[in-house]
Amino acid sequence: MEYYSTNDPRNTGGFRDAVLRGIAGDGGLFMPAEIPVLPAGFIANLPDLTLPEIAMKVMSGFAGGIPAGELRRIIERAFTFDAPLVRLDEMLSVLELFHGPTLAFKDFGARFLAQCLAFFNEDENKELLILVATSGDTGSAVAHSFYGAEGVRVGLLYPAGMVSRIQEQQLTTMGGNVRAFEVGGTFDDCQRLVKTAFADAELRSRCNLSSANSINIARLLPQSVYYYYAWGQLKKLTGEERPLFAVPSGNFGNLTAGVLASGTGLPVERFIAALNANTVFFDYLEHGSYRPRPAVKTLSNAMDVGDPSNFARLDAYFGHDVRAMRRAIACAWASDAETLAAMRRVHERYGYILDPHGGVGFHALEKYRRRTADKTPAIVLETAHPAKFGGIVEEALELKVEVPARLAASLEKEKRATAISGRYEDFKEALMEE
Repeated sequence: MEYYSTNDPRNTGGFRDAVLRGIAGDGGLFMPAEIPVLPAGFIANLPDLTLPEIAMKVMSGFAGGIPAGELRRIIERAFTFDAPLVRLDEMLSVLELFHGPTLAFKDFGARFLAQCLAFFNEDENKELLILVATSGDTGSAVAHSFYGAEGVRVGLLYPAGMVSRIQEQQLTTMGGNVRAFEVGGTFDDCQRLVKTAFADAELRSRCNLSSANSINIARLLPQSVYYYYAWGQLKKLTGEERPLFAVPSGNFGNLTAGVLASGTGLPVERFIAALNANTVFFDYLEHGSYRPRPAVKTLSNAMDVGDPSNFARLDAYFGHDVRAMRRAIACAWASDAETLAAMRRVHERYGYILDPHGGVGFHALEKYRRRTADKTPAIVLETAHPAKFGGIVEEALELKVEVPARLAASLEKEKRATAISGRYEDFKEALMEE
């Protein structure tokens, strides 16, 4: 499998190169040169397959250069927890993606990527430096996945004051080979610092650089696995074969993974990109012009992105044709007030507790149904455990959210983070102090 840069399709590399480099030399993101089409028999058998079985079949088509036996071991180590589909009524189900170690959907991709990098880097003689921009959950998932890995150092960049307290504690209390940088700015500033580091020839000469954001193709691709798994569970429960997927979207890795799954043959009626007040993608679908702008802070902070990196992948996938993208992806957005109201409606109707990101997903689905009268059964992706946003959930629902023990433990630890400005020179100086 070849991968090409979204900036220049002539710039290509294999899976190993794409994973280790993270970003192409020209600053573009790696995309599969071909989308492997999966056999109809595999799709038909999804209701009877486990997550690891699905992952093995799906990733075999993308992970060229990894022997089958090693790929199976990587998957067995990465996919060690479930992603259950909870049916709320005949029209609505919720895919719970928070059963991993850090209680967020990022655990799927981070753990797979960590295992891939360990395999590809074992013969290298330079330290591997993983740089990650995070708006919340990515950082803790990456920290947990790479903690203690020999020959690997991790730098987590997060925007000061724009993550929840629990998220910040998970980010800043690991220690060891994991270091947190508290950036004076937005997630987009953090992302810009990481991309600038990848273009820094001096830094690259001193260590092997890679990324664990969804800009790294090995972080993104395994997220497609739970779309097949959700489809299989829904088919078993209801017989439905072309569901809607409502996807809370910030940097758009989650949505891009779903679109790639549909490209391999997974039947999907439509994707609904669910946004908060950061509406760059909504405006693009409405007007056909992509105009990034500074992110604004919302209750669904993991989606506070004003220039989503994976837009470049979606744009490439749909041949730079906004009309083709509109046919596959609808879009709706929620204000903070609408997010809280959506969380309340779900709890009142079903007794189910959504986190704010799931609340955005449910609101977007409702808005889409009102606009289109589409009665296709839908799956809302619930990307984080409600306890990670306990204060917001308690405000919305007026109830106490039980905090899982592994989250509660992080609250007792000492925060350790290096405060830096949004200037690259400050970040590089702090990074090189070790």
